[in-house]
Amino acid sequence: MKRQTFFKAVLYCSLMVLLMLSAQVRAQSSRSRVRGLYGDWQVKVDYNGRQFDSILSFSRDREGNQTGSWISFMGLSELKDIKYEDGQLSFKWSRRNRDGETSTTSFKGAIKEGKLSGTLSSDRGEFELEGKRSPRVPRAVGSWAMKYKFGEREITSTFVVKADKQGKLTAQWQGRRSKSEITDLQYERGNLTFKRKSTYRDRQFESTFEGTVRGDTLSGVMKSQRGEITIEGKLVGAPIIGTWNLEVTSERWGSRKQRLRVNPDMSGLYGAIPIKKINLEGDQVSFKIVLEFGDQKFEMNFEGKLEDSKLTGELTSSRGSQKIKGTKVVRTFRRRSRT
Repeated sequence: MKRQTFFKAVLYCSLMVLLMLSAQVRAQSSRSRVRGLYGDWQVKVDYNGRQFDSILSFSRDREGNQTGSWISFMGLSELKDIKYEDGQLSFKWSRRNRDGETSTTSFKGAIKEGKLSGTLSSDRGEFELEGKRSPRVPRAVGSWAMKYKFGEREITSTFVVKADKQGKLTAQWQGRRSKSEITDLQYERGNLTFKRKSTYRDRQFESTFEGTVRGDTLSGVMKSQRGEITIEGKLVGAPIIGTWNLEVTSERWGSRKQRLRVNPDMSGLYGAIPIKKINLEGDQVSFKIVLEFGDQKFEMNFEGKLEDSKLTGELTSSRGSQKIKGTKVVRTFRRRSRT
């Protein structure tokens, strides 16, 4: 009797373990599907021999539903009927032309090994689309105004972190009285560490830094043979850095949505058009967009004002002007439920 009870207990425990493992596998599979789709994709569409750059941006709303946008120089359009399963992707999107007519385009394709490919179909025909995931910019990238005390003196230095196309980080410590070399730079999940070798009046000093990046603040401790120094850093340009939802109005095109992305190194994207440098002086914002059509270049200049997470201004060119109103996107993260 005791032996039967023992075997029943073992069988029950085994079934519970299998159920838990199955739930974990399903959860991991679900998260894998999410990571496979969400984010920005740089895509190219071949329209009868002419290639046009756009961005496909996928995210989720507060209820966890899939959302997406087609972003180009012409504006931002919301994607509809998004379906993504087992690497297969489909969606629809609509846009309005200058005559006020709306056309609908459907997409069917796949994501495989980090690449997106498929076919766009509309009343204009079928066109091939190819794309790749846009690299994420590490949160440590940017120029940091670092403040610390050395004895009774308060010192301000600039710590500049850059990332190459492969995501590898390099940094420079720019001080007024000393030269520094940064090595062994590591950043992972908000934690930043590096070694610093400084030269001051023909003398060399070595130190190590351990800190954390939270929002637009970098805080940590610099350690050396001379002791420990607490350092606080602020991200230069933080008020403009981030994603902006724009409302663009002109006499020629009417009103349409657009997106402005400002990177921590103050480069950016207006729609899918790269911006080399975005300037922020006080509350004044300016940048230049250069469009290329074959051998011709076409410039547009923006000048505006930043106030309370709102951006207003005007984009001008030789063909006229467009009024712009923007609102900064504030990221919210849903707390994952534990199962």
